[in-house]
Amino acid sequence: MPVFQPANQIKLTNVSIVRLRKGGKRFEIACYKNKVREWRTGVETDLDEVVQIENVFLNVSKGQVAPSDDLQKAFGTTDIAKILQEILKKGELQVGEKERQHELANTWRDIATQVAEKCVDPGSQRPYTVGMIEKAMHDVHYSVKTGRSAKQQALDVIRLLQEKKTMPIERARMRIRITMPAKDGKKLKPKILALTHAIDDEDWGEDWELVAFIDPGALKAINELVEAEIKGRANVETLNFTTIREGDGDERLE
Repeated sequence: MPVFQPANQIKLTNVSIVRLRKGGKRFEIACYKNKVREWRTGVETDLDEVVQIENVFLNVSKGQVAPSDDLQKAFGTTDIAKILQEILKKGELQVGEKERQHELANTWRDIATQVAEKCVDPGSQRPYTVGMIEKAMHDVHYSVKTGRSAKQQALDVIRLLQEKKTMPIERARMRIRITMPAKDGKKLKPKILALTHAIDDEDWGEDWELVAFIDPGALKAINELVEAEIKGRANVETLNFTTIREGDGDERLE
């Protein structure tokens, strides 16, 4: 004899629930496991690959769909796609305690690794080990935010360590190569050098080629300058992140 299943009961497998409280109500959506974090970090951009059912629920396990009136009151719209994206962005991913602790530990390590790869001691210009960064994170009582990517949180940690003066730390310099016709190079060189930290190599011929160290934040300004002044006649190439030590060559942070 077949087992009776209520019409509103939705059978889901391999499901992760994302929950958001808003407007005095609890809203849930059913997602595929592991896809929520991929969405939040930008790895996955196709909503259909993240959400199992394109609907908003008051209770996923009971198949209780949220009424349109509740959605309008809480979100100001009944557009399901927009609501799904808001819940994905702001909601809390429901996982078991063991899984949650494992994910937090992995994210913590990822954050520390990214900080170590991108930063140096400004005094010695040497990189820090991942273990040293983790200790500093403990010292400032940093806690992992589940709704933010490791890359975003690495920037948060760098700012926090600088503010708290827990350890001397700065972003490693970015090494870039700029190539353009020599005529344009003579005109733009002063403006470009004003945006660089140090020159690594320079060559003049039919083209002007400059290899220089810059602060990562200056890359956008250099690209905009080149695009505005000599559109299509120059190339800006990112080589790597490096530390700079006089008389000791370059140490890469790749």
